[in-house]
Amino acid sequence: MLYGIGDMVGAGIYGTIGTIAGQLGNAVWISFLVAMVAALLTGLSYASLASRHPRAAGAAYVVHRAYGRPFVSYLIGMAVAASGLTSMATASNAFALALKPSLPAALPLAAIILLFLTALALINFIGIRESIWANAICTLVEVAGLVFVLIVGARFWGSVDYLETSTATASIPPGLVLSGAVLAFFAFIGFEDMLNVAEEVKDPVRTMPRAMVAALVTVALLYVAIAITAVSVVPFRELGDPTRGAPFVQITGRAAPWLPPQVFQIITLFAVANTALINFIMASRLAYGLSRQGLLPAPLGAVHPRRQTPHIAIGCIAVLVALLALSADLAQLAAATSLLLLGSFCVVNIALVVLQHRKGEPRGGFEIPSIIPILGALISVVLIAARLQTGGRAPWIAAGVVVAIALLYRLLRPRIPPKPDVE
Repeated sequence: MLYGIGDMVGAGIYGTIGTIAGQLGNAVWISFLVAMVAALLTGLSYASLASRHPRAAGAAYVVHRAYGRPFVSYLIGMAVAASGLTSMATASNAFALALKPSLPAALPLAAIILLFLTALALINFIGIRESIWANAICTLVEVAGLVFVLIVGARFWGSVDYLETSTATASIPPGLVLSGAVLAFFAFIGFEDMLNVAEEVKDPVRTMPRAMVAALVTVALLYVAIAITAVSVVPFRELGDPTRGAPFVQITGRAAPWLPPQVFQIITLFAVANTALINFIMASRLAYGLSRQGLLPAPLGAVHPRRQTPHIAIGCIAVLVALLALSADLAQLAAATSLLLLGSFCVVNIALVVLQHRKGEPRGGFEIPSIIPILGALISVVLIAARLQTGGRAPWIAAGVVVAIALLYRLLRPRIPPKPDVE
């Protein structure tokens, strides 16, 4: 449960709450509510899959088992991996925006992003022995920061109209809510990673479903409460203005003026840096592993003779993330990450339905009605369609990633070894 909460809480809520509030207005909490429903439906599907197949292969294994198509499982596995890169790029932007007010005005945002990624690459290169402790400490700092905001901001509840939007219309535009939900969904990303550590958990058939559901419900309630608190304390137009500083620094500046602004600025930096570092470590090791399997170019599987870290993979990922981070703003990168994962979730939900109705397929300790994964797939499609209608660079970024994955598969297909379907 703590692993799931730690994986979800981070750059998502700290980096996007202001952007979503600026787009939607005081009704920002509705977008988080919609995103919560989407995450819970898919989370239940993942919990069921974890009880059926508690394997480290995660979504790619389940998709391969359901469809028997190597390209589909390769596409899903790589799309999930690519979402880690866009998530790192999002965190890099959020880190730079949070740190910029404390640095000389002449220093460009791009320079801060590049310095941040260079520091992460060096940490990753040196080693990750202490990464688990660092992650635990950062998670405690992040959650403590959110709880503090709720405590000092609770007295402001009820001070605004929570149905007021950023548009001139009296009603709440459904398209705007759904577009905001795609961004809000980014804050829930991380629960799917729990499936990848199922093999390392004692009695995963029983504990994993409970942990997934408990983590999702806890984070969902926390996020909705934070969204309401944020617009109660700071007008949504100011909250969505990046020139006024990080959203949580603005909130504590009004709700707790006695608190030095540097405190929450540091907490925000901890949150987004932790998200970026976790994704960096996972992405570099994933690239190394895929290379060793023949699914990515061989040089990515090289290991530094002294540090015993995949130095070429680390360098290549740093360059890719830098290009992504400099090519689009935070909102576009977060939306691209959400689009990639929403597409993957749609395929995984349908895979569960296929497995549920296949004769001879082993059952798990946490079975759910087929209507749940069907609804999970449908709401994923609705959110994707809503985001595509708003335009911007996000769909193109996501589409470019999918095309790149397809080209990689075509180039490397002869090297892809057959995978036995065994439990």
